[in-house]
Amino acid sequence: MPVLVASDLDRTLIYSSAALALTMPDARAPRLLCVEVHESKPLSYLTETAAQLLTDVGDAAVFAPTTTRTRKQYQRINLPGPQPAYAICANGGHLLVDGVTDQDWHASVLARLADECAPLEEIREHLSSSADPAWVRKHRVAEDLFAYLVVERELLPEDWVKELAVWAENRGWTVSLQGRKIYAVPKPLTKSAAVREVARRTGAELILAAGDSLLDADLLLAADQGWRPGHGELADAGWSAPQISALPERGVLAGERILREFLRAARQPA
Repeated sequence: MPVLVASDLDRTLIYSSAALALTMPDARAPRLLCVEVHESKPLSYLTETAAQLLTDVGDAAVFAPTTTRTRKQYQRINLPGPQPAYAICANGGHLLVDGVTDQDWHASVLARLADECAPLEEIREHLSSSADPAWVRKHRVAEDLFAYLVVERELLPEDWVKELAVWAENRGWTVSLQGRKIYAVPKPLTKSAAVREVARRTGAELILAAGDSLLDADLLLAADQGWRPGHGELADAGWSAPQISALPERGVLAGERILREFLRAARQPA
């Protein structure tokens, strides 16, 4: 039976220049491959070793990129290896099949959001009124599904995110801080639900997953085996679970380690 590999992308498999600066020393730095360009600027990278490993993973398993990025942001990425037949965007809000949105899946997501949580506009208004322009650089809405802020981390008040999380919790939303972005996402909008749908369609009996942020926790818990790197929101919180391996590697080298683990498990499924 096929093995499904569902992995977060940013700060898990691919890394921006800022993420590289945080986690990769200059000495003996690995060779990098650029996998994302926007407005003529290189944005995201993985190591050349990781590129070959990802190609091998795509040959050995059903590889489904699983990201909070919008469809447009995801489609800027040019990953090595076979073109994924399935990709999960907008934190599970869109399931792409051969690059095209599955409209039935999207409609089912919208129905759950309408039933189970406060409307997006209420969240947007609260973010607009409570966030200080002194440290907010951008207000964004992604795919009319969730909202996020781009902030100056060094100016962000320590308790503001915690207070936002409590306010959002009572309205059926979650809050996650990732790098310079603060996400407000409806609780029913999950990567795990979309991954289970891909597993159903492919007949996969083994799900492997990786991720670094709070928005990846449900994805990891839905997997038979999962890995998190030594950096990121989950590592900072010391988060783990019985089927999750907390790796010591950080940055692009963590990406390499995760892909090696995927490949090992896909070739020798339990």
